[in-house]
Amino acid sequence: MANIVLYRKYRPSSFGEVVGQEHIVKTIKNAVAGNLISHAYLFSGPRGSGKTSLARLLAKAVNCENPKDGEPCNECSACQEISGGRAMDLIEIDAASNRGIEEMRDLKEGIKFAPVKLKYKVFIIDEAHQLSKDAANALLKTLEEPPAHAIFVLATTESHKMIPTIASRCQRFDFRKLTVQQMKGKLEEIAMTEKVNITLDALQLIALNSGGAMRDAISLLDRVITFYAGSRKKIDTDEVKALLGIVDLQIVAEFAQLLGEKKAGGAVEFLNKNLEEGMDPHEFAKNVVEYLRHVMVLKINPQLAEGLEAQYTPEQITKLKEQGNLFAPAELPKIIERFLEAENKMKYASIVQLPLELATIESCLPKE
Repeated sequence: MANIVLYRKYRPSSFGEVVGQEHIVKTIKNAVAGNLISHAYLFSGPRGSGKTSLARLLAKAVNCENPKDGEPCNECSACQEISGGRAMDLIEIDAASNRGIEEMRDLKEGIKFAPVKLKYKVFIIDEAHQLSKDAANALLKTLEEPPAHAIFVLATTESHKMIPTIASRCQRFDFRKLTVQQMKGKLEEIAMTEKVNITLDALQLIALNSGGAMRDAISLLDRVITFYAGSRKKIDTDEVKALLGIVDLQIVAEFAQLLGEKKAGGAVEFLNKNLEEGMDPHEFAKNVVEYLRHVMVLKINPQLAEGLEAQYTPEQITKLKEQGNLFAPAELPKIIERFLEAENKMKYASIVQLPLELATIESCLPKE
């Protein structure tokens, strides 16, 4: 097993290794190959989608001594320094912690000097929307008259909070949330490289519970591998659920089916059986609310399925649509409200599962 955490070990070393952002990779590779580099970029998208990884790749590609079709060679001294985190000309700033005007003034002063060793000084500002007003104004002045040897990459999860005058001076790229299949494929590659004995279903379960963030998916896999290190047993979904406290989507889907079929007795029995087996009632209530919300959304507009690809497989999306037909249009909002209330009431209930049981029974009652 590696001593370094997996998400750092498997950070992309070339554009070809970037998962799910082909539309951005192609543009940046062409820009590097054609020497059409912009002085400022804005990378916007959900957490864990690869913004800072791609920013580092851009820094490597523009400074590479022997680039091939826009790809860094990963062999020259510039590539080696950046990969090893030793490059003095690659400056990373976390705006979430370094928000003050002083840090940005230091940056403004430092940018005047030529790179120590590389061709370009590259400044990566993470969570750039969190810069203070004064710091953002200082950055704006720098972007208005950038030196030829400097490149800025601003990464943000909330682009709408960026100052428009800063955003307008950047070439913007919008990152997509990764799909379950894309993450599962990457996890499978890592598992094979690390020689981990784990089922594909277990990898899919990890991907489903990562919220579309590749970094989180790899971190979850790392936890599973570390826990079962030295064990000869094949890691399956049961082990992953037990270790990570995950409520299996299949359980939630079966419960939703019983609600839709108005089988109150069966639904309560199913609920208590799984609770007795160690299922977390709070986590279950939260997952039921999220699942039924997606059933409701697809019932209203099936075209919105594309936005759920990061959380569900194609087969699961089909199941969501089918289950929507079990409920009357006005039913789902009321049922969701009941389970939201149950989730809150469980915090203070003397019998923890009672609010869940009441919400279940009420949701199965025939319409008045």
